[in-house]
Amino acid sequence: QFTAYYTSRDYAQGVNLQGRESTSSRPVQLSVHLHPYGDGRCLLLSRDITALEQAEAMRRDFVANVSHEIRTPLTVLMGFIETLQTLPLSDEERERYLGLMGQQAARMQSVVQDLLTLSRMEGSPPPSLTEWTPVRHLLARCEEEARALTRLLTPEGAAPHQIHFPAEVPGDIAGAPAELHSALSNLAANAVRYTPAGGVITVTWQRLNSGAARFAVRDTGMGIAPEHLPRITERFYRVDRSRSRETGGTGLGLAIVKHALQRHGAQLHIPSTVGQGSEFEIIFPPNRLRG
Repeated sequence: QFTAYYTSRDYAQGVNLQGRESTSSRPVQLSVHLHPYGDGRCLLLSRDITALEQAEAMRRDFVANVSHEIRTPLTVLMGFIETLQTLPLSDEERERYLGLMGQQAARMQSVVQDLLTLSRMEGSPPPSLTEWTPVRHLLARCEEEARALTRLLTPEGAAPHQIHFPAEVPGDIAGAPAELHSALSNLAANAVRYTPAGGVITVTWQRLNSGAARFAVRDTGMGIAPEHLPRITERFYRVDRSRSRETGGTGLGLAIVKHALQRHGAQLHIPSTVGQGSEFEIIFPPNRLRG
């Protein structure tokens, strides 16, 4: 590539090359530009543009994913609207179509809401250490939402999930209540979505000897293969696309969890075994806990 560029004698633009140490897991991109000067001489400038290329690739993927997630329900909506406008329908058919249109509109609303949540977190200052929220309030809301979701998703005649939350949780946590709730509830909701009916979901909260706190959601679902774990918190990354859409996931939940936890100095760990379930574990730092 460089030889062809050099012999062309057209140095108006540079050329991008793969770095010598580049691998598929850790790519390296270089920008090389020749500048003629003096009597037949050339100055060569090289820059490492790996981060720029990765950012551009992420932007392209993000735009493509958002477009796809919005376009699919929008196409369904347009199809139903056209049907309602052009065909004579019975009251029962009309009612059914309107119900399906409502589902697609709700799906688009969920995607937009999650995107706004991510944007708000990325553009706002870090959460303060002076606003305290009782942990029991956060867990009570998560439990209420998890039980409502399992009632919604459990097929008729099937056994509901067995959901276990701790009875009494003392102490407070410092930070943005909305972000903390979003992180904890997303993990509980994911456990419900990806655990078959009748499965067990166990949520725990415990203080550690170091002063930190451990929040964990364990399920008896399908588990996650090792190759997916490094990317599972990326926006719109799905292990099973059909399963996620079937249960109403937007593909943004774990990205929201990651950003919320980073802003609160917390760490996310995901031990998982295919066929045996997963555990999503958060470690909150001591300086954000009291009581």
